[in-house]
Amino acid sequence: MGRRGYPAEFRCKVLDVVEAGRSVADVARDLDISTETIYAWRRQDRIDRGLAPGLTSTEKTELAAANKHIAELKAELDIHCRASVLLGEAVPQKTVRSGRGDGRRGTSGPSRRPGAGGLRVRILRLA
Repeated sequence: MGRRGYPAEFRCKVLDVVEAGRSVADVARDLDISTETIYAWRRQDRIDRGLAPGLTSTEKTELAAANKHIAELKAELDIHCRASVLLGEAVPQKTVRSGRGDGRRGTSGPSRRPGAGGLRVRILRLA
């Protein structure tokens, strides 16, 4: 389970206090929070408001969910691949036998239908 962090309402109040003019160091010391945490919140707030480039909080959440889904799909694919390998080892593959010797199915000679397949010879008459 991931870390819980601080509630969004608390973060907003801290950022409001910093915006009001108090220094980040003073707020961090009073609330027993690291200054890096407050700077990160302020940077993310600016991104969310469109004042700085970067991924918004919503985009980060969606990206994390997509990455988690991709990881689950990869794990599922690995399971299927491993099962396929194990089944391939346990169950021998069927061999298709035909009289042709070229791997194609069917009879060894020309088709049994009249006029189909085989070699036709035409005789040309010279008159």
